[in-house]
Amino acid sequence: MYTKNLSLFVLDSGVSEAEVNMTTDAKLLSDLERPILHFYDWLKPSATYGHFIDVEKHFDVEKVRARGLSLARRPTGGGIVFHIWDLAFSFLLPVDHPACSDNTLDNYRFVNEIVLESVKEYLSLNDLSLIPHHAPELGPSCTHFCMARPTIYDVVYNGLKIAGAAQRRTKKGYLHQGTISLAFPDLELLNEILLSNEEVTAAMRMYSFSPLGASPTSTVLKKARVDLQELLHKKFMAKVNAST
Repeated sequence: MYTKNLSLFVLDSGVSEAEVNMTTDAKLLSDLERPILHFYDWLKPSATYGHFIDVEKHFDVEKVRARGLSLARRPTGGGIVFHIWDLAFSFLLPVDHPACSDNTLDNYRFVNEIVLESVKEYLSLNDLSLIPHHAPELGPSCTHFCMARPTIYDVVYNGLKIAGAAQRRTKKGYLHQGTISLAFPDLELLNEILLSNEEVTAAMRMYSFSPLGASPTSTVLKKARVDLQELLHKKFMAKVNAST
């Protein structure tokens, strides 16, 4: 009898345009047969946005182009994420894996518990947790920006958001696209390209935690990404394979 391989496969697809990274995730989901942890990087500063978001309601698109920022629609839902100061990754789990739940929140918690363990080991911080409920919005635009409000089961440090995600479920399983905040956003850039800049930047200042602070060097940022990828690799491998 043929038995499907449900152990974790780790894929690093390297540096690509934002749209290519999102297309790759969509293809992985459509062909999903085994758990996959997908790492990737960005050819240029980028932002991705949830499947149902109209970017022209939130960005001055001409200024985005002038600043050389790439925009791409994600195959998942969720808000706008800037891939300039973060570590992005994707995790896919087939429906017949024992750890895959019919409840979306259970799946979100399963993944973010692994992210929590990884971030806790990387930062050596004890006051990290999964937030048990949505935090209040500071304004109507804030719900459309990932780091402008913690939502249920996001990873937080004393209530400040470090990691969030969005998911998409199909008959084959789910795709979880995650982001881990590393450095505080460039407020000058956000004020220039966002239409609701004051509201959104105020929410990011209030609700997000960036362990590397503001304006880390590219070397420091790169090392943090590499170190966190190694931890995620180790902990996803242990958790997913132990569940089979």
